[in-house]
Amino acid sequence: MNTGTKITAFAVVLAASFGTAYGVGAALDPVRTPAAGANAPGAAHAHDAAGEASAAPPAGGLAISEAGYTLDLLTPHIASDRPAELRFLIRGADGRPLTSYRLAHEKELHLILASRDLTGYRHLHPARAADGTWSTAVSLPRAGDYRVFADFTPAVKDSRNLTLGADLSVAGDHRPTAPAPASRTATVDGYTVTLGGALRPGAERELRLTVAKDGREVTDLQPYLGAYGHLVALRAGDLAYLHVHPGGAPGDGDTAPGPHVSFDATAPSAGAYRLFFDFKHEGTVRTAAFTVTAGPGDGHPDADTGSGAGGHGH
Repeated sequence: MNTGTKITAFAVVLAASFGTAYGVGAALDPVRTPAAGANAPGAAHAHDAAGEASAAPPAGGLAISEAGYTLDLLTPHIASDRPAELRFLIRGADGRPLTSYRLAHEKELHLILASRDLTGYRHLHPARAADGTWSTAVSLPRAGDYRVFADFTPAVKDSRNLTLGADLSVAGDHRPTAPAPASRTATVDGYTVTLGGALRPGAERELRLTVAKDGREVTDLQPYLGAYGHLVALRAGDLAYLHVHPGGAPGDGDTAPGPHVSFDATAPSAGAYRLFFDFKHEGTVRTAAFTVTAGPGDGHPDADTGSGAGGHGH
């Protein structure tokens, strides 16, 4: 996960609503072969004179194997509402476990868990053993189908950031939850987080999160993994993955510790997205979640005008 203005965008079609969250494409864990040219992973994001993107990189998190690396989920099944240990490996093209990673936001690997109805979310940082096995304690209160995302960069010459995905089954009494309605305000533990800006298909736009507590803006956010906030976006239907980071960093002399945290983001397609914003205050990390619609018909003025002007995305 780099802090530059690189955004992981996606190329598959969005399902119409959260109700189609059990999409076939994600369930099959396709093995993806990078394409050559402008659409190849890591290629520059092209824009025309109006700032619109003319090409989009492939989808993130939809493949279990990419660029010679494979996510080997050693714990594909756990029980709901019980402590469990999630174990996995990242294997190279030779089948051997990868044991050398580049640090990104203070960690070698970031692990995201999300339920396919997008009501459950975890941002975890597992520990790696000497043999390359990763493990982390986890307890998921709701049964159902989940997606596991491993976000990392191999410490190999000319390597790039990768996001691999695999399916996790959580056994128990599964009761489907209704899709979360579109929202631009979220409350968590007495905090109110407001989302400004809009996602636009194929064009970079600024997303601005404003944090307040008890009606007063928070101006003393604490650094969390080298930033004042982290944002993960998942597309409804196939859970295509977008992990963005704010521009600047704590202590750089230019980035204020709130109340605003800005990101640049490009939506890969029109449709519904679920955003998860992690922030730290008073020693505790909290997550605010939003449902937004990308497209000129979302009713937000920033959908058709303006450009990203704040943070930098990955």
